[in-house]
Amino acid sequence: MNKKDAGLLILIVVVGAIVAMINPRFLLPINLANTANLIGLFGILSIGQAFVIITGGIELSVGSLIALLGVLFVDLIANLGMDWPLAFMLILVVGGLIGLAHGWLITRLKLQPFVVTLCGLLIYRGIARFYTADGTAGFGFGQNFPTLEFLTAGRTYGIPNSFIALLIIMGVTWVVLHRSVFGRYLYAIGKNEEAARYSGIRTGRMVMAAYVICGVLTALSAIYFAMYTRSISPASHGNFYELYAIAAAVLGGFSLRGGEGSIFGVILGTILLQELQNLVNLLGIPSSLNFAVMGGVILIGVLVDQQWDVFRARRRLSKAAHFTPSN
Repeated sequence: MNKKDAGLLILIVVVGAIVAMINPRFLLPINLANTANLIGLFGILSIGQAFVIITGGIELSVGSLIALLGVLFVDLIANLGMDWPLAFMLILVVGGLIGLAHGWLITRLKLQPFVVTLCGLLIYRGIARFYTADGTAGFGFGQNFPTLEFLTAGRTYGIPNSFIALLIIMGVTWVVLHRSVFGRYLYAIGKNEEAARYSGIRTGRMVMAAYVICGVLTALSAIYFAMYTRSISPASHGNFYELYAIAAAVLGGFSLRGGEGSIFGVILGTILLQELQNLVNLLGIPSSLNFAVMGGVILIGVLVDQQWDVFRARRRLSKAAHFTPSN
């Protein structure tokens, strides 16, 4: 655990203690379980976003993708009668292909990630609304899928399965990002893409792979959200979820310039965000201020990241100034 992660963990404990003192309901098992469920749902999404951010990119279409892929998944199993395992895999493949398309546009046609994913945000939301005729997608009366519902919305010994899934994904992605050549390449690309290219790294393929990973994890998150809500209004479902993912990554130490961050950090960022959301609900703060809280959190996270870099740069200069090589 690095210093940033340790500091964030301390902040989470302090905020949790303050909330518990203000409102003891914070520590009720049902509240902790519901919070853990939301951490699982948004954590999966945030890890995908982190893989893109570490390359110096951004993915703004994840909220709209959650709406579109969620609508498609519900329609496949509820209306078209497809077996849910097949539909599950199909949605993951579609998410990966969309990520691949984004990566291709960015690396081959040299479009800006902001432009590509912003267009995706608008396109996927529009397709979702058109697909349902601006209606609501959901399950019919009496329709149930016991195994799927248990895996996505159920609990094991009181622990939400979405949170368990997050822990598994966290373990796998931690190894990929921090203990593999692929992960080192992503960090190198985020630090200096041109230098990485001259050192022999196929930067285009690595960046496309990062967007594919983001697309697959977004698709997985879309399935979990669909089974959690069981009803999807494509005009609003997943709205601003990209902000949650970006905020969690930034709070977790991922620099928007790329090349920094840890998987453990993004999980801590997700926990802090959900803790703050819980604080808003328990203290009776109007829900209309949720996005104001999110905006403030993102701003503070970016400021802290920037000032931390300034501090480290000054520290290096100070050490260099006091260094006197011996003759």
